[in-house]
Parts: sequence; C-alpha cells; structure tokens
Amino acid sequence: MHAPVLVLKDSLKREQGSKVQHANIHASKAVADIIRTTLGPRSMLKMLLDASGGIVVTNDGNAILRELDLAHPAAKSMIELSRTQDEEVGDGTTSVIVLAGEMLHVAEAFIDKNYHPTVICRAYNRALEDAIAALDKIAIQIDVNDRATMLSLVKSCIGTKFTGQFGDLIADLAIDATTTVGVDLGQGVREVDIKKYIKVEKVPGGRLEDSKVLKGVMFNKDVVAPGKMKRRIVNPRIILLDCPLEYKKGENQTNAELVKEDDWEILLKMEEEYIQNLCAQILKFKPDLVITEKGLSDLASHYLSKAGVSAIRRLRKTDNNRVAKASGAVIVNRPDELQESDVGVGAGLFEVRKIGDEFFAFIVDCKEPKACTVLLRGASKDLLNEVERNLQDAMSVARNILKNPKLVPGGGATEMTVSAALKQKSSSIEGIEKWPYEAAAVAFEAIPRTLAQNCGVNVIRTMTALQGKHANGENAWVGIDGNSGAIVDMKERKIWDAYNVKAQTFKTAIEAACMLLRIDDIVSGIKKKQAPGAGPTPSKPKVEEEGDADNEQMLPE
Repeated sequence: MHAPVLVLKDSLKREQGSKVQHANIHASKAVADIIRTTLGPRSMLKMLLDASGGIVVTNDGNAILRELDLAHPAAKSMIELSRTQDEEVGDGTTSVIVLAGEMLHVAEAFIDKNYHPTVICRAYNRALEDAIAALDKIAIQIDVNDRATMLSLVKSCIGTKFTGQFGDLIADLAIDATTTVGVDLGQGVREVDIKKYIKVEKVPGGRLEDSKVLKGVMFNKDVVAPGKMKRRIVNPRIILLDCPLEYKKGENQTNAELVKEDDWEILLKMEEEYIQNLCAQILKFKPDLVITEKGLSDLASHYLSKAGVSAIRRLRKTDNNRVAKASGAVIVNRPDELQESDVGVGAGLFEVRKIGDEFFAFIVDCKEPKACTVLLRGASKDLLNEVERNLQDAMSVARNILKNPKLVPGGGATEMTVSAALKQKSSSIEGIEKWPYEAAAVAFEAIPRTLAQNCGVNVIRTMTALQGKHANGENAWVGIDGNSGAIVDMKERKIWDAYNVKAQTFKTAIEAACMLLRIDDIVSGIKKKQAPGAGPTPSKPKVEEEGDADNEQMLPE
C-alpha cells in the first residue's frame, strides 16, 4: 500500500459523499421544524431574545429566522429562502421553509438507495413545471376594484398572523394604503412602491382601533417658532425646498479683517439683506407653509412668521418626497428658481397635533395623494412592531393582487390539487425519474398536513379524507379550514391566496431543495489568507502592496 497523500492541510475538515447530503437534509429539516408550528391561523408565537436583551414576539417566518444565528451552512441557506420570499412577494415565508424541508426529507430515501442527486433534481424540476401548470389551471381572475373580494383576500393572508383577531382592521389599512399609492403605468399594469411612498408611523398609546391611513402624510416635527406661526391651515399652499434658509457660510474657514467699525455693521446688514431677499423670493408666491430639508435661521423664521407663513425645517429627504407626492408640490433647490407650478395646492389641511408628548405635523385631506402614512396606535412597543410586520405582509399581498389579479385557493387546497395532478401524471413518466417525481408529489402534502397538525385534529383521518376528495383531480377548492380543522370548500369560506405568492413559494422551495441536494462536499476550517509580510517574521521591512500604495506615507530618507 502507498502512504496516503495529504492534499488538504490538517486544520481543514472535509466531509464528502452521502454523509454531506444527510447532514444537509437534517439541518434543513431542523430549520423547518422550528417554523412548522407558525403556519396557519392556529399558529403558535415564538419569543426570541436578541443580543441586547430586547424581545421579539412574532410568528412571521422571516422575522424568526432573521433573528436566529445558525452554524450549519445548509441551515443558513434555508434562511436565505425565507428572506428571498419576503423580498419578492412578502408573504408565504413560512410555507417556503416547510415545503423545502419536506422536499429534502422525501429525497433522503432515494439517496439511501444510491440514486444520483442529479436524477432526483431532474425529477423535481419536472414536478415544478407541472405544478405551475396545475396552478395556472385552478387560478381565477378577480376584479381589483371590488373592495369586498380584495378584503377577504388580504384577510385570509393575515388570518394566520397575530393581528388576525382584530378582524378587518389591518386588511382595511393595507388595501387603503396600496390603492392610494398605486400608479397606473398603462396597459393595465399598476406599480405600487410600498417602500418609498408608504410610511408606517408607530405611536405608542391609544387603541389599535385608532390606527388609520391618512389621506396624506404626517411626520414628527413642529413648526419652527411655535406661538408665532399658525399650527392649523386649511387648504395650505405648500413650498418644498432642499436648501438652507440662512446666510451661506464659506466652504472653508474664512477670516475677514475689518478695519473700520462701520464695516462690521455693513457685514451684518449684508447678511440680513441676503436673508430678506431669500424670504422675499419665497413670499412672492404667497405660501402658507414652507418646508425645508436643511436649516432655517432665526432671522428667516422672523420674516416668514411676520408674513403669516408657517415653516418646518430639517425634514428627512424621504419624508419630503412623500409630502411632494401627496400635495403635488415640486421640491425646489434654489428659492430664485421658484415657479407657480412648484407650489403644492393639493392638500386640504395642515395641522400640528400633540400625540402623547410629541408634536406631529399632519398634511392631510389631499385631493389625489400618491403617498400616504399609516398611523399605528397600540398599547406597547412590542405589539406595534408585530402589527407593523403584519401590515407589511398585508400590503405586499395587496400589491401582488394589484400587479397580478389572479387567485388560488388557500388552506392547503392548492397543494393538494397540485399533489393529485402530479400523482396522476407520474404514471406516464418513464425510467428512474418516476419515483422521485412521485415523492415530490407527496411532499406537497406537507402544507395541509402541517395545517391540520396545528389545529389539533386527527391528522391521518383528515389527510385521508382530503386525499379522497382530491383523488381524481376534482374538488380543486376543497381544503382545511385552519381554525376548526374541518374539510370545507375554500370558495365558500373565502380563504384565498395570491397566485404569484404560491408560484414563487413552489419555485423557491424546489430550486433550493435541488441546490442543497447537489452539494456533495463540505470543506470547512478555511482560514483567511494572511497578507504577505504580516507573517510570523516581523523583522522584514514593510512592503507596500497595491492597496496601500495610494496612502501618502512619509518614506524615511
């Protein structure tokens, strides 16, 4: 026998072959099990303590996984899944993990039988194509402008969340907000930018029922000179600036030498006149409210308040954009470039109100707001955070429907239909791929099964009954009612899911499962390469690398 050849360093650990696949599968299943109980309306909450001792109480799959710190590489990539899902469609974060975990679980049996992973992946990809085809068959179009349909749809998506118990409240907020900021791009396409134009303002205190969508915007600011300036203006003319209303300072430090005493007065006068001109340019347009992103000096505020104009300073750029969208004003960079068309007249009311012990400025009752603020009230910070997370999901769902108004049944009915369709089709598949294909069909049943488990009904009986209903591909709309665990028609119960959430869930889950199955080697313990010259020999003179070459170091003579 030859002596074994060492290729890798001793410090590196290398696992290969089926051992790796088993490890990956178990890790992914562990992640899926953490989250499994948070699926459906009867879901449990998870309480997470973060590093700083704060607590997060939630059942949003993505929020839970985001907080976890995992060691296993496969588990980490599972977490990425729910993040992708959250960014893409905003809902279905839990289902994606459960489904991917199940796909890997059923693949384990084949790996034990020495199937090649690529065969399994090929079968899975075929199953995915057929699953999407089956989805297209059962999807139904809806009318976006029908408020009741939209409501029941968003409600079924939030039914699984913590705020489901407050009835239509969050669903209403979400639909109001998204329909407000939706922009028609023509050809029936609607663009809804949630991140930019919907601001969620959380104010502790009050009751949850006090939450509302403002027809306009609010921000946490007061007028510059309270007492002198009006705090309530009806139909205000609004001017938005992003330049400072103060004497411009030199770019760098400037020293001015004054010879005569009068020069000092002239200097001050120049400053005053400069500011007076600035204000005059603005006041020419008879505004009622001037908002600037930068500073506003005392003198300027004096001139403005004398003219009966309220002013607000140092507003965030994002907030300013929202005000512009809501009131129809244009943000101007220099006061001398102001035009009549830049003045916003779309707002119905400007008002500063005190909520709790802080002042909030409201610009509301806008004619055609293209931006809005959702005001959330609630008992505690934790509650508000959870409500905000739910609202984000709800708004994403509403946005998805506006973009692609197609529905599929919820409550595990879709998965059962897909599963039945795949089982039928598997009989026509030739060769070795048939078995993994069938297994993928069975894996889709994980979602309804988990729903049944979380309801606390007899899982085996319920699943058998469901399979019986779905057996010949009929009753596509029959699923599990998440609250009672009974088998009902989803159309009657109005339990629906958005088509693109479901499609994205299937795609993400199966692609991820394939990726994890195709890993056959894990090398760990790789150290970062040390910079040359930073090794154990400190006596060498320091050699400059490319990165340091730009730094102007004084070289010894």
